[in-house]
Amino acid sequence: MTPHLSRSFSLSLSIAAFLALLTGCGDSGSGGSAGGAAKARYAFITNGVAEFWTIAEAGAKQAGQDLGVEVGVFMPGSLTDQKQMMEDAVTRGYAGVAVSPIDPANQTEMLNQVAAATKLVTHDSDAPESARLAYIGMDNYTAGRLCGQLVKEALPQGGEVMILIGRMEQDNSRKRRQGVIDELLGRSVDANRYDPPSEVIEGNGFKILGTLTDGFDLAKSKANAEDALSRHPEIDAMIGLFAYNPPAILQALEQAGKLNVVKVIGFDEDDGTLAGIQSGAAHGTVVQNPYEYGYQSVKVLHALAGGDKSVVPADQFIQIPGRQIKKGNVEAFWADLKAKTGK
Repeated sequence: MTPHLSRSFSLSLSIAAFLALLTGCGDSGSGGSAGGAAKARYAFITNGVAEFWTIAEAGAKQAGQDLGVEVGVFMPGSLTDQKQMMEDAVTRGYAGVAVSPIDPANQTEMLNQVAAATKLVTHDSDAPESARLAYIGMDNYTAGRLCGQLVKEALPQGGEVMILIGRMEQDNSRKRRQGVIDELLGRSVDANRYDPPSEVIEGNGFKILGTLTDGFDLAKSKANAEDALSRHPEIDAMIGLFAYNPPAILQALEQAGKLNVVKVIGFDEDDGTLAGIQSGAAHGTVVQNPYEYGYQSVKVLHALAGGDKSVVPADQFIQIPGRQIKKGNVEAFWADLKAKTGK
């Protein structure tokens, strides 16, 4: 996991790179290359600063190289940052924007303005009510149920669990969390179901103690894990649904002397999570494919900018399925990840 100190440093670099790219390029959707030929420019905007997005950046940059286009990857620290990055991309005439909306319900108007000015796709987290042309990602409700399956493997007799997550505003957050809950409780499939985060939910041998949010604050994520241990000393498992949550949970457990006592089930492929699976301190994680999110976002935008609409299916959902990573397959998965990101 990126150290706490590096979050602000990474954000500063991201914004600095964004401004440098905008300053160094003209106001058209193309930039000049060494030979004077025009290159299309695309913006890949995340919903925060995390290792997950570093992997996505590698995919977006690789697509840029393969397609001969310019790609700017920008990581906002807040909703305001993200709004500014989208506005600037439109002002500078980018040929396309791929964004993971932080608060899609309240960003619809802004997203529609971007869609009216350039090609717009969403990735990782969708904004289905907006005029975006496609969503590139996975079915987060189904992925949440995959995570719930891992919890049931780790606790075959059931138990008390706490859910930790960054935000509840994002479309992917709500569906991911609900998928976990519905799987644990043995409910039918219903992606539109919603259990309030503050409620204690019981059923099927499980007691879901609550859902703790941290607003994408790494220090608060760890504090939430510490608080859960303090308030619920008999807790059986903690479920971390954002990339940085499982490493924060593991840190809290280590300091409390409860590693390998409290089960840890995660989401995404942070190095700390994968190392925890290797050591046995974490049971498993559900991974997306952020590398492909980055790569496919640029590829789809470039095709759309060139007039090729065939890259978008009728339902506007370009699915990149998630999968479970456990001790038996973590080595091979991590080796492939390192090869793609050059780690």
